[in-house]
Amino acid sequence: MKPLNLVDMVYRTVQRYGQKDALMAKVKGVYKAITYADFWEQVAHTAHALLERGVGKGDKVAILSDNHPYWAISDLAIMSIGAVSVPIHSTLPRNQVSYILHNSACEFIFVGNERQLQKLELEEFQHERVVIYEPAEKPPAKNFSASMQEFLSRGKRNSTEDWQDGFMQITREDLATIIYTSGTTGHPKGAMLTHGNILANVEGVQFWVLEARPDDIMLSHLPLSHIFERMAGQFFPFYVGATIAYAESIDTVQDNLLEVRPTVLVSVPLLFERVYAQAMKMVESGTPIRKKVFHWALGVGEERYRYYLSCPTDELMRKAELPKEFRRRWKISERLVYQKVKQKLGGRIRGFISGGGALNPEIGQFFWSVDLPVLEGYGLTETAPVICVNPFSRSKVGTVGKPLPNLEIRLAADGEVLVKGPSVMSGYYRDPEATAEAFEGEWFKTGDIGQLDEDGYLRIIDRKKRILVLSTGKNIAPQPVENALHQSPYIENAVLVGQNKKYVIALLAPDFTNLKEWCRHKGIHGSPQELLSNKQIQALLTREVTKYTKKFAQYEQPKKLLFVNKEWTVETGELTPSLKVRYAEVEKKYKAAIDHLYAETANGEIDITADEAAVGISLPRVKGEQ
Repeated sequence: MKPLNLVDMVYRTVQRYGQKDALMAKVKGVYKAITYADFWEQVAHTAHALLERGVGKGDKVAILSDNHPYWAISDLAIMSIGAVSVPIHSTLPRNQVSYILHNSACEFIFVGNERQLQKLELEEFQHERVVIYEPAEKPPAKNFSASMQEFLSRGKRNSTEDWQDGFMQITREDLATIIYTSGTTGHPKGAMLTHGNILANVEGVQFWVLEARPDDIMLSHLPLSHIFERMAGQFFPFYVGATIAYAESIDTVQDNLLEVRPTVLVSVPLLFERVYAQAMKMVESGTPIRKKVFHWALGVGEERYRYYLSCPTDELMRKAELPKEFRRRWKISERLVYQKVKQKLGGRIRGFISGGGALNPEIGQFFWSVDLPVLEGYGLTETAPVICVNPFSRSKVGTVGKPLPNLEIRLAADGEVLVKGPSVMSGYYRDPEATAEAFEGEWFKTGDIGQLDEDGYLRIIDRKKRILVLSTGKNIAPQPVENALHQSPYIENAVLVGQNKKYVIALLAPDFTNLKEWCRHKGIHGSPQELLSNKQIQALLTREVTKYTKKFAQYEQPKKLLFVNKEWTVETGELTPSLKVRYAEVEKKYKAAIDHLYAETANGEIDITADEAAVGISLPRVKGEQ
């Protein structure tokens, strides 16, 4: 019998694996665990405290915090009393936090720390309506919040016997959460997801993609306020009784991987790009024999992947072995190369799930070649989130896989991906116009352009609104070019612009960590702006762009480059909390420099100088190029 709701799903796991570790988090520099039984007890106490404060069915309760064991505890507690959780990205500025709280009509909120507390319009929240996970050791004179420990104690004193009976009455059709999309323009929209929406997604992923097991350990490092991490990094492991370990931050993932040694990792392309860049950099700096062995082993891995892809399904089901001679080469490759790469990631990874953006096929192929399968998928907040994903048994690099077995997709006349099924949202909260615009009958319009191959695997081309139309009439999908540039160890982010222009320009945010190391070996020093104005560095970055874009048509290759002298971050506005680029924000921020680059002199040269934002250069023209 299927779970009645998300709370019932977790309750069943608690009954089976009560003494098993549910959550792990760093406490004073050491990872400490909470069992499923202890976790559930804290969920119950939190729920009782909420009820005592007058929170009930249908009420909206916000969570504004970085990932934390209390995040999951609060989330389940809110849902268990029939209330609706409203997660808010911890990196959002005060005005956006205020908008979400007002739009969702939240009357109660959990916050992570004093820094998050300062984002609230405190006069609108009475003392008893705010709970803080980690209060300051010396609280301010006006403390508007109770600590989570105090809240748990309050709930323990006011426990009720009918709490369990209450959450067993919640149905799959009941609203579970409202998640606000991180739009680049206008106010965010609140996607309403029911218990059934998320459960259908969990069940579909477990059946189709990667069978999670109770002995799995997952490292949670993406924001839980984002539906991708919440489904794949919270409810998915809860479904089977796996252990969730919280990374300290996105910047400490490498260290936490070695400490936790997870078996499954859910992440975004940015992490895989970084690992790939580090691996290739390490190889290129090695001896000629080391390079030769590494590339030979990659070739063996690629051959194995082709065998796996062409092997009939029935043979795969029987776990058909590789030919004897190939097994010998594989074992040598495993010992000399693959194991070393795996050890850098903790040594126990049996599979990655990649989402939140397009993964460069060459990077995906690299991971498969070193026996680290990356299962790329695709989805949206509005679809809870997974629509398509590659299954472990038949993953096709360069695609986002097939739709989950409980979903249907089709392509509109213009190539837009449409989807329907039980994980599609009921609509946007208090926004009937946006809801009506998002649907074509019962089909949800994703806003993405896609292609289906002969086997029914979906390939995402780009966002419908991001297709660049040049003044020459040529259409360009920026995403493949941008993804290719991300392979460079010296390029952190890339954005192509060129709507209604004769050619495209690439905005590049360099990876200053690797770039400064390169400069150190060359004896080059200076500020980021000075480095980007250096002819040697410009030549290096130009070579990288040429190297990684040469496979594209000439009109798709950037003719000029704009080097920005600051890292793009969530805090400075160029990235969303899920680490996607805010394209509109980037173009707006660098509009003056972009316009300057397009303002050519009579002979086609530019006279842009280094300013506070960026440095612009022209690439050498290809012979015969117009």
